[in-house]
Amino acid sequence: MKRTYSYLIIVLTIYAAFTVLFTIFPRSTFSELEKRELATFPKLTLDSLAKGLFTSSVSYWFSDSEPYRDKFMAMSMLFSDNTKLRIGHNTAQSNIKFHAADSKTLAESPDLMAENQEIDEYNNEVNANANAKVAHHGIIIAGEGNNVRALMAYGGAEEGGVAYANACNEYQKAFPNAKVYCMLVPTAGEFYCPDAAKEATKSELPTIKAIHERLNDSVKVVNAYSALAAHVKEPIYLRTDHHWAPLGAFYAAQAFARVAGVPFKDLKSYTKKVVHNFVGTMYGFSKDISVKNAPEDFVYFIPNGVTYTTSYIHYKSNEKYQVISEGPKVAGEFFYTYPDGSGGAYSTFMGGDAKITHVNTSTKNGRRLLIIKDSFGNAIPGYLFYSFEDIHVVDFRYFAKNMKNYVRDNNITDILMFSEIFRAYASGRELIGYLTQPDGTFNGLKDSKGSDNEKGKSQRRKRR
Repeated sequence: MKRTYSYLIIVLTIYAAFTVLFTIFPRSTFSELEKRELATFPKLTLDSLAKGLFTSSVSYWFSDSEPYRDKFMAMSMLFSDNTKLRIGHNTAQSNIKFHAADSKTLAESPDLMAENQEIDEYNNEVNANANAKVAHHGIIIAGEGNNVRALMAYGGAEEGGVAYANACNEYQKAFPNAKVYCMLVPTAGEFYCPDAAKEATKSELPTIKAIHERLNDSVKVVNAYSALAAHVKEPIYLRTDHHWAPLGAFYAAQAFARVAGVPFKDLKSYTKKVVHNFVGTMYGFSKDISVKNAPEDFVYFIPNGVTYTTSYIHYKSNEKYQVISEGPKVAGEFFYTYPDGSGGAYSTFMGGDAKITHVNTSTKNGRRLLIIKDSFGNAIPGYLFYSFEDIHVVDFRYFAKNMKNYVRDNNITDILMFSEIFRAYASGRELIGYLTQPDGTFNGLKDSKGSDNEKGKSQRRKRR
């Protein structure tokens, strides 16, 4: 009986402690783990009360904004990590055929390989024998300790990306006086997936090759795949984020400049900046504590000896990431500064995606570039200030103008269609739509001039 009372007292004490914690302590407002604002207390209205929405919203707020939310989630991840089944150590060779001679040529002559549009399959030479496990959302966790790397699993088929290839072709037809380029970027999983986890993902190369084969001869291919493969032993991808590292973007930008026939400076012309203890998006995606426990340096480069001014047109989105309005053109900085430990360091470039960016440089050569990109492309423009007189950057998830008007009004001479492979696999139709939509197309609403925006067509934008 005495043991029963002791047990009951312990349980009641724990329950009382959690009751005090969840009712008295300050609520959490932002989750660094999930990179989002947490729920706020709902507004009470007669309609929401009658429909039962108010009580359900209160319940969601209570659970979503619990005190010390991230700490409790980290504890849960730690427990899960210690009980999770690992794929294990595997010393088997990859099924991908590897040509040693090709690898030697690639390592010794990366510039030559970057110009070659023929792409050879790459065999993992870095962490092929590392341990691996599959975490939340199918994220592959490779390696251990400070070398942990989180990888997205690719499930796309070779026939994907048709709409993106069609969009590139349509842009070349729409702008015959401009040079149109297509750059497709693989994710880190293409180069760093251990042999033990090969069955959990597919190669991205067949899709990249298939898209290239569907392009018209007049669309210029930029072989980013080989340019990156030549440097896989360098930190060209972030370990804790789904994006590549700025160094990877440098090598891709170098390959593009070579195809475009414009000047390009090496890294000696840049100032190196570092954000220490960076943990990116893959911590939240994978919900794996080992990613949090393996922070990395976020290293980026600021150009020297070239002057430039940056201006923005900011877009406002609703809760469904639909563009609903745009602001006036305002001056700003291209490189934003983040403190050590910030999980938002990838937004160093332009501060994010939902905007149109214009950079005017002191490079006066008559070349004016438009980059139409996803978030991977944010790291590209800063390496091209020596290469182009003007650089315009558009995210293909946020654009409310007519593309033909924009290209004409800004005297664009070069258009870079840029996408990482996940986006290219499923995107393209919206790009073609931009060629015909009226200026001021805001989620089917009328713009300030009262024009009808394509019969209320939705511009739903989905973040990653």
